[in-house]
Amino acid sequence: MPSLNRVQLIGHLGKDPETRFTPTGKKLCAYSLAVDHRWKNASGEAKTTTEWFNIEAWGRVGEISQQYLHKGQLVYLEGRLKTDRYEHEGETRYFTKVIVTGMQMLERRTGEEEPVVPEDEELVE
Repeated sequence: MPSLNRVQLIGHLGKDPETRFTPTGKKLCAYSLAVDHRWKNASGEAKTTTEWFNIEAWGRVGEISQQYLHKGQLVYLEGRLKTDRYEHEGETRYFTKVIVTGMQMLERRTGEEEPVVPEDEELVE
């Protein structure tokens, strides 16, 4: 039976992208994304909650993210979920992140040309 692991998000960057390197020397770009959910409660009062996502972009998408994205910018991301685990004081902890496969900037800075970001570019982790 086929399976699918696909995420689509529109949100604002919580911080400027940071470039890091893996122990094997591969470059990755990491940042957080805030996605708001708005609704009205039973009395008609507007409510908002924010979900935060840890984002990783590899390869060309990571390079473009580092070069063009900035804190507060609205962006559309497409990717897949990946859950990692680590040990902390003898306890196993899990965290989920989004591995980006495609990106679209939804607002531009004045005078900047929008880069072309290939969708489904082969990523190396």
